[in-house]
Amino acid sequence: MPGLLRKFESGVYRRLGRVPPQTKLHRTAFWLLISYLLLGVGRLLPGNWGHSFSDMSVLVLWALIVCSIPLFWRWVMRRVLWKVSHRLVVTYLLMGLAPIVLFGTLALVATYTFSGQFATFAATSEINRELAHITAENRAFSVHVARELEAHPETKAVTLPEFDDDSAFDRGRVGLEVAAFEDGKPLALATARPLPPGLTSIPPWFKDHFRGLVLGHGRVFLRAADTQTVGSHQIVLVTSLPLEKGNLDQIASGLGTVTIVPGMNSEEENDRGLEPNLVTHVEGDAKNRAVAPHADLPPPAPPAPGGVHMALGRPDSGNSEIRVNGKPLGDEERHGGAVTGGTLPEPTHFFDVTVSFVAPMQAIIWSSGKEHESFIHVNSRPSLLYERLFITSLQVATVIQDVLISIAAFFGLLELIAFVMAVRLNRTITNSINELYVATQAIDEGDLHHRIIVTRHDQLAALSKSFNEMTASLEELLEEQREKERLQSELEIAQQVQANLFPRQDVTLSMLDLHGVCRPARSVSGDYYDFLVFGPSTLGLALGDISGKGISAALLMATLHSAVRAYQFASEELITVGTDAMLSPSFQMVKSGVQEINCGEMFESPGRVLALLNRHLYRSTQPEKYATLFLAHYEGKGSRLTYSNGGQLPPLVLRGDRSVTRLDRGGTVVGLMDGMSYDEGTIHLTSGDIVIAYSDGVTEPENEFGDFGEERLLEVVSRNRHLPLSAISDLVMQALRSWIGTQEQPDDITLVLARQR
Repeated sequence: MPGLLRKFESGVYRRLGRVPPQTKLHRTAFWLLISYLLLGVGRLLPGNWGHSFSDMSVLVLWALIVCSIPLFWRWVMRRVLWKVSHRLVVTYLLMGLAPIVLFGTLALVATYTFSGQFATFAATSEINRELAHITAENRAFSVHVARELEAHPETKAVTLPEFDDDSAFDRGRVGLEVAAFEDGKPLALATARPLPPGLTSIPPWFKDHFRGLVLGHGRVFLRAADTQTVGSHQIVLVTSLPLEKGNLDQIASGLGTVTIVPGMNSEEENDRGLEPNLVTHVEGDAKNRAVAPHADLPPPAPPAPGGVHMALGRPDSGNSEIRVNGKPLGDEERHGGAVTGGTLPEPTHFFDVTVSFVAPMQAIIWSSGKEHESFIHVNSRPSLLYERLFITSLQVATVIQDVLISIAAFFGLLELIAFVMAVRLNRTITNSINELYVATQAIDEGDLHHRIIVTRHDQLAALSKSFNEMTASLEELLEEQREKERLQSELEIAQQVQANLFPRQDVTLSMLDLHGVCRPARSVSGDYYDFLVFGPSTLGLALGDISGKGISAALLMATLHSAVRAYQFASEELITVGTDAMLSPSFQMVKSGVQEINCGEMFESPGRVLALLNRHLYRSTQPEKYATLFLAHYEGKGSRLTYSNGGQLPPLVLRGDRSVTRLDRGGTVVGLMDGMSYDEGTIHLTSGDIVIAYSDGVTEPENEFGDFGEERLLEVVSRNRHLPLSAISDLVMQALRSWIGTQEQPDDITLVLARQR
């Protein structure tokens, strides 16, 4: 099943020309999309099935959106932000624009908050100023009334001269109310102009003095009250200014609109004078009553003194009017008594937006004396607040405005300069990276001559210079690599040529078996060994070691090999049928008419050959070049081995009784000094004797325990002398590898073994 799903995914994406999903999140989003499409088809079904599929499709859609968010982020990071220029732009926005936006937002929020606070402060200041004026006038009224009553105790009405026609006290004020009480009873006041009806009683919580914002009968007042004592009588004078539209227009003048929101709730309706026990009459259908007693109650009695008469119109008759004590209840009173005054002018410029702010105001519920939190809502404009802030000195305001505009213009110029510098830096960085990218593409295509043109002197320019230097070094390295490959090819050819110089196979005579092996430390070897077969029972044996390693030693080894072979060929006498050479003593007739050509006469004296080779190498090579060389001549009939050693490590003869004979007769190295002579030695081999000839690469390898040495060599050969010579040679090489370990082979290893049958 998973395999079929993967095939389906791959098929869909191939048809769309897209790469199949590789991650679990990608595959999850794919199958959520498929599920959403299938559920979309299921939504077309009628009845509950369609609703069920619709609900499930909504859940799947939300899951798809959640999975798509990280996928979209990956796409943005990989595609949109792949270019360095795009990343730099985003970086500049985050580092440069984001702080400006945040600071600007903070400044706007702070400015807006400050403007709102200032607007509410100005409005409350106007209200407090008006309240202070009312308080002062009320105190003057109370003193005047007290003096009048003290002078005329029998008077029925006290005259207030401040309300004469020529008085400006209440000019501009709408609905100013003044009420006087003597020992808690209303006291008549005589004025030139009639006053609106005021309070009819003093609440029990009132003591001596009061000033503040009060709520009563669904209205908001600025109220001041003072107490005077005349004899045994207590006189209370109360002045109230209702905060209605006309009065709020005066308070909000030059500020905008001011709204007083009492914020009365249903639990505080009693404090508005709408106590249920005072409702004396309700008109309208019981089920449509705003204040509805139980349907089974008897009709209400006439209103009691001081009570509230509330009448509800019939909504079915189109009359939804509400009347309290015969007066219609306005929309503001229906919705908590909010009152608005003032006018908000049109904006003077684009930034002259509306500033709306709300602040709490403490009010007193007049009937109970409880504190109630009301609110003041101010709508203003920055231009109005600016004029009010600098109302005392418009000239200073103009100067400050010009200074602020100059600072803003200067900051704008700095921002423009910073933007231009950022664009230039962005282009510098992106151009350098693009040049590096183009250069890497050129190098990848094989154009190693491509160079970046550097005109600047910064770190990016240094990077471009480093790239150019790296490219030049790479070009040189590739040239060296090609030269190395050419030399390696030549070395392989030299190795093949040198391999042809060594005996290609083991030599077996009637009385002697021979085996040789050479393991170069490098590609070619400076060691040399050769088998020179002169007849069925005679041969020559050569083993040498050239000074140095590598090509120079291999060339000298080839020279030595050629010289030895040349002396071999020089010792042969050609047989020509039909000439007198047939009668030479060098030719002897043997059995069955077969002729044996004795070609080893010169090699019967190895010391003589070494002397000739010494002269040849001395005269044909550089002074520091020399070789060690061991030459031997074997005569099978007498099992006799004649040898001469020219500086080579003495070969060892391992006898059948485990005794060892060293072949050390001879002289110094070959090719170092001219005119040298070499001694010869002769031994007789018996059956089972093994001749071990070797180079210094066999005995001199060392590790932490010392050199490999002759003793270990003899031990390996002696322990395995019953094996074939090739097997003995392999065991010796294996012992050497174990001894050397992981180190590099220090020298050429050459080993020649000969065993007498």
